Parts: sequence; C-alpha cells; structure tokens
Amino acid sequence: MASQEDSQRLSLLHKIRRRSLPTPTMSPTNFSDEISGHSPFPINSDQFSVELPEPDVQVITSGGLHIPAHRSILASASPVLESTIDRPRKHRSSERTIPILGVPCEAVAVFVRFLYTSKCSEEELDKFGIHLLAVSHVFLVPQLKQRCTKALAERLTIDNVVDVLQLARLCDAPDLYLRCMKLASKDFKSVEKTEGWKFLQDHDPWLELQILQFIDETELRKKRRQRHVKEQSLYLQLSEAMVCLEHICTEGCTNVGPYDMEPTKNKGPCSKFNTCQGLQLLIRHFATCKRRMNGGCSRCKRMWQLLRLHSSICDQPDLCRVPLCREFKLKAKQEKKRDEERWKLLVRKVVSAKAISSLSLPKRKREEEGREITDHPGIRNFQL
Repeated sequence: MASQEDSQRLSLLHKIRRRSLPTPTMSPTNFSDEISGHSPFPINSDQFSVELPEPDVQVITSGGLHIPAHRSILASASPVLESTIDRPRKHRSSERTIPILGVPCEAVAVFVRFLYTSKCSEEELDKFGIHLLAVSHVFLVPQLKQRCTKALAERLTIDNVVDVLQLARLCDAPDLYLRCMKLASKDFKSVEKTEGWKFLQDHDPWLELQILQFIDETELRKKRRQRHVKEQSLYLQLSEAMVCLEHICTEGCTNVGPYDMEPTKNKGPCSKFNTCQGLQLLIRHFATCKRRMNGGCSRCKRMWQLLRLHSSICDQPDLCRVPLCREFKLKAKQEKKRDEERWKLLVRKVVSAKAISSLSLPKRKREEEGREITDHPGIRNFQL
C-alpha cells in the first residue's frame, strides 16, 4: 500500500505550474477504444514468447478510464502495487482496481506499459517526464525514476526550472534538485521573471529561502576559491623567488652574483626563472639605497622580508651563501617576537605551494627538474 506521505506527494502535483511542459489531452472515447479489453500493449507481440492470460485487475485514472492489467506483473514490478493488490477487499464480488490519480491518463498508460516492457520512448519522456517521475517515486519503480530524472535534467530551461525543482524535492531526486539549483543560481535574474518563481513566492516561501541561501553560498564559495587561487599564486611566486635568490647568490646571474665570482658572460635575461630579472633589480637597489637603514624604503622592506623568509626555510645556514641567512637564524632564536607564528605559517604555505606545483607537472618533466635542482650545491640547502 502506498504510504500516506507518498499519496500526499502525488496529490500535490496538480499544484505545480507547468508552463514549459504542458499536459497533452486525449478524449476518453478515443483512449478507451484504443485499450479497452486489452493490455496496454499488444500481448501477442514479439516481446513475449507465450500469450498472456486475461487481465485480472483494472488501473483507474483520474479521468475515470480503466486500463486492464495483470496482477502478477504489476506486483513483480512495484512493491507498492503488490501491497495494494494484496490488500483485502470490502466485497469479494467487487472488481479489483488500482487507482492512480493526479496524473493524465496517457501518463498512466505509459507507466503501466513500462511495468510490462521496461521501455519508454524519448517522446514519452518529453511529454510526461514530470508525471512519470512522480508516479515512479510513489510506486517505487527506481528504473523509471532514474530515466525520468536524467531526461528532466537534460530538458531543464529557465522557464521550467522552478517547477522541476519543486518536484525534485518532493520526489527525493537529489541529483535533479542540485542541477536545478545550479541553473537557478546561474541566471537568477531571468528565473525571477518566470511564472514559476511568482507561484513559488506565494505558495512555498521555504523553498524560496532555500534557493536564496544556495545562491549566497555559491557566491561565497566562488569568492573563497578566487581568493585561494590568488594566495596560491602568491605563495608559488615566493617559492620561486627563494630558489632564484639562492641561484643568484650561489652561481651569479647576468650582472648580480657573489663577490668572489666573475659576472656571467651572458648578458641576456635569465632563462631559468621568471622572477630572476626583477629580483636582480631589487638586489641592486637594496645594495645602493641610502634609506634602507631607516626603514623608509618600501622596496628595501620587501628585500628584508625575502631574506628573512629564506632564512626561515633554509636548514643549512652555515653553508648558505645568501646574505644575512645566519644572522636572521640567530636573531629568531634570541628574540621571540609576536609575529613569529605568522612567519612560520607563511613558510608552510610557500613550501606547500612549491610541492603542489611540482606534483602538477608531468612525471618526466618533474624528474628532469629534480635532477637539475640537485646538481646545484646551493639549492641543496633548501628544505622543500
């Protein structure tokens, strides 16, 4: 027997506006002539190897039409129908009937035909997808429900998204519900102009609130994702700057290098790192700036921060050739500053960004890059 909750869901269907999926009509006379006294499909078709017995149950639609069927087939296809069929009758002489109300008679015929054949055409899904989803949910026919859910998801539009969303919630179709929510949030200004949205505001304010909350959460996730991408890009640039700083102070590059090494003969831009040229300009400015000691130069402050960040990452300060590496290490041990935790967090972020970036590279390129890095003795000082 269908539960009271499922019956209520089915009875609520007529309250949902379906402007984009109109309900086709069929005259009772023509429909009766088509199936009266027969099963909802030719019994002697090639789908069956034996002829079926006479129908022993009638499916009643909202229009008062009777669709003949077989109890054994209906019961095997739906546990709800099986419970309905096994329910004791008030009068033994009365005919066995199964009411399927609240949906068009053509949709009921398609539903009964699916119970026999497990087939449903795309045209039928296009016409009766909403009704078949409701009926398959109430009578627990998961195969038909899955097909209806997929068909409705493929046919979603701005005009019908609110109607399908209401039905997806009533029929416990989470995938379809999420698709509707995403479409509604993507073009909410157009959704607000539809008749379905106006109907929703008048009759279902709770669902309206859920849609608005989903839109707000989507915008927040989008902003968080954009902020995270920007942060990861910054940390990756800092990670490259640390490697580049070690490269300049150990090997020398273009016009900047260790005091005990000859400048490189190659005067062109460095091909190893994108940040090398900018970092060289920053080092040259730092070496000649007269305001750096007083803290009045923003470029020098940036250089101080890079040197301190390198010192926080480097695990071999005694062998490191980057200026002030050991001094920053000693100063960090002697003075416990309030912002020390922030520096440690920044170090973890930079190292993590470098690791994630290396994992995103193709395997062959990652191996080649690893061999190149280990060939440089100065770069071995980094703890990556």
